[in-house]
Amino acid sequence: MWLTFLRRGTDTLRHMQTALDDATVPDVPVADLIARSGELKREIVAFARRPPFERSLTGQLRDAAERRGVLDDAAAVAVIDQFIHHHRLPGGDSVLERFVARRRPQLPPAERDMLLGWLDPVEAVFEVAGFDDDAVVLHNLLDDLRYRVRSNMGAETFAGLSEGMFVEGRIVPVHPAVDEWLVSGHFSTYPMSSVRLVAQAAAQVVMASPGLLYRNPERLRRSWEMQERQRQRFIEFFGSDLVILPPADVKRQMTEYYLRLRAEAAGGDPAAEWEAEAEELAAIPDDLLDAETVALIYDEVEGLNYYAEFGSLDELFADPSLVKDKSRIARLRTYLRDDSVSPLAIRRLVQRHADGADHVFRKTLGKPNFVWERDGENLLRKRKKEFFDSEPTPSVFTIGDRLTELLRETR
Repeated sequence: MWLTFLRRGTDTLRHMQTALDDATVPDVPVADLIARSGELKREIVAFARRPPFERSLTGQLRDAAERRGVLDDAAAVAVIDQFIHHHRLPGGDSVLERFVARRRPQLPPAERDMLLGWLDPVEAVFEVAGFDDDAVVLHNLLDDLRYRVRSNMGAETFAGLSEGMFVEGRIVPVHPAVDEWLVSGHFSTYPMSSVRLVAQAAAQVVMASPGLLYRNPERLRRSWEMQERQRQRFIEFFGSDLVILPPADVKRQMTEYYLRLRAEAAGGDPAAEWEAEAEELAAIPDDLLDAETVALIYDEVEGLNYYAEFGSLDELFADPSLVKDKSRIARLRTYLRDDSVSPLAIRRLVQRHADGADHVFRKTLGKPNFVWERDGENLLRKRKKEFFDSEPTPSVFTIGDRLTELLRETR
């Protein structure tokens, strides 16, 4: 199914093992590593089909077959590849890592580094940019970078490709210290006539996948700069980077805010034809529509966030005697428990009303000795671990130059 595995794999795009931090240029020719990769891949697949992994792999193949109706060879290879690279075993490692650790005799350093490098795949939709000897040059429409890709089955793998076509699939580094890449699994191919479908689908993935930006530092830098510009316009428009409004006012005022951004980008006054675009951007999730208040916080790092019923919590911290109100305490407990609520919201409440924080948290947590200044960050790290484990990404994206060109051509 079109690009679904890309979204599933995005979270691993920046995953590299500590063991590879000191990886050096391999002491064997790249061509030998490529040839060896095919033999090792067959070993890994056989390893994945053995107990205790076989049952889990069979279950994933069965689930994929039920979703698709029919599981052809290409789809089965994709499921097996996903299982080998991304399935987490009880110890937290992957099947691939387990294979490297248990393989006897142990792998030579170059081969070991090659296999662990496969934990950092690139899953994307590419435009065929050209050919270079036995390699195909692919332009990744998601991160706007080019990759020189080879196959352990030889150049005939790319016989059906021509410049300007599109392919969807996974590539892995030949070795983390060498800028050469390998096909992993099967490519799905699309003719040049599919450019509209390809460009629109790629744009949707880019918008939903901030981790992609880390592969292109220049694109990442531009996105941070754009986010900061939009934040400054937000502050100019609302008078602060935090505003608390009824949901209806959020929709109306954010539409006006996005209209101003659109006009600034176009170098003119807001135009009527941009209103539908601005209203779409200003739409808020359905679960916020029934809230009495919604907070908009445009943070320097986390970008624009929405928080339901923030107003009632703001009143609670401003007047700690309101801890008698069980609904407000329940709301704060929800903020602490909900995986989707960033520590940012809690920190902002404390920053706005520091004097009331200790009393509110003592009542909420049932800990009479709680002191925010001493215990607050530990509380957030315990309750919001996932926010501390991931690197920040901008909430605003700049789409790559080539994808921008394709989108413009298809309008």
